[in-house]
Amino acid sequence: MQQPPSHLPVADTGGIDWARVRADFPLLERQVHGKPLVYLDSANTGQKPGAVIEAVDDFYRRHNANVSRAVHALGTEATEAYEGARDKLARFLNVRGDELVLCSGTTFALNLVAYSWALPRLQPGDAIVLTRMEHHANIVPWQLVAQRTGAVIKVAELDDRGELDLAQLYGLLTPEVKVLAITHVSNVLGTVNPVREICRQARKRGIVTVVDGSQAAPHRALDIAAIGCDFYAITGHKMAGPTGTGALWARREHLDAMPPFLGGGEMIKEVRFEGTVFNDAPHKFEAGTPNIAGFIGLGAAVDYLSSIGMANIEAREQELLTYATQALSTIDGLRILGTPREKAAVISFLVEGAHAHDLATLLDLEGVAIRSGHHCAHPLMHHFGVPATCRASLAFYNTFDEVDAFVAAIHKVRRLLG
Repeated sequence: MQQPPSHLPVADTGGIDWARVRADFPLLERQVHGKPLVYLDSANTGQKPGAVIEAVDDFYRRHNANVSRAVHALGTEATEAYEGARDKLARFLNVRGDELVLCSGTTFALNLVAYSWALPRLQPGDAIVLTRMEHHANIVPWQLVAQRTGAVIKVAELDDRGELDLAQLYGLLTPEVKVLAITHVSNVLGTVNPVREICRQARKRGIVTVVDGSQAAPHRALDIAAIGCDFYAITGHKMAGPTGTGALWARREHLDAMPPFLGGGEMIKEVRFEGTVFNDAPHKFEAGTPNIAGFIGLGAAVDYLSSIGMANIEAREQELLTYATQALSTIDGLRILGTPREKAAVISFLVEGAHAHDLATLLDLEGVAIRSGHHCAHPLMHHFGVPATCRASLAFYNTFDEVDAFVAAIHKVRRLLG
């Protein structure tokens, strides 16, 4: 079992053989441009273990049928596996399965809340509070709804560390505010927001809370019931599951009161030309044939993550984050954006004299995959006065040797750039 360097604190990760865990991910054995792949873009999408790939393959090879529409054996098997994935995900999040809408991901989930819950309720003079660190998926839907309702948007700002200015945030929560939409973990800074306390403060003021959990679900144990929010959205492909999967959790009273977002098959009880009787939630929000194989794969991903233990995953990633941050801090001219006290394993950085896209392109030639750009967070880039950054995002399947290779590649690129 690979150990962290001796100068780092060793977390209790349950005696897990991380080399064997890494071997579960076939793509990580690739070479890129003749170099061993160093994949540091897990905040963009997580890699998939063999168990997930095999679950999807097995569905198509042995069980492929549509769900909830056939009494034959294949249809029953498909329905049981699909609903079984919902139950697994509900346990993973500590919520009720009948409060969990399966959808294509966080973007769809947030749009569902904006259009089905907020649009019918907001009026001119109402306000929506967002934060400076939100992903575009948690900004644009609210802008569109505000334009249609006459509501306004207020913005909670950050301090120099990349943490929310909580005093300023709470000062924004005035009586006209109806919605507070906030990320649990920043996809750029790695900042872990104290969403439980923030939701408590909003609830005291009668404000509905919407939490973007895309960057939290893959990296830490979640207890949505304890957070106390009204809505919580996740994306499956960031948590070792297939693309096109995700979920929205919502309080039952909201789901019952919200009209359907999309119309079609599966979300109805009876259709007549005179009118339609809709299905009960969550199914009334799941029109059409779902991504059945994808959700079966997501169920396998939940099983896989749970077998390792989310506490162990978080501890492993914190070790890697500490090591990488210390190593990067030795590089002259390298600036890390975001130094919050509680941080996920995401490092956004700039290197003096190198454009973010150029640096990422040259690192790719060394086999190192990082993200460059605005990371779907233009307002945050404006806050720091930069057009783009590089971002290295670590996962539990990464290694200390990979961090060393990443740092060595930056040194090599700096020499090439002069």
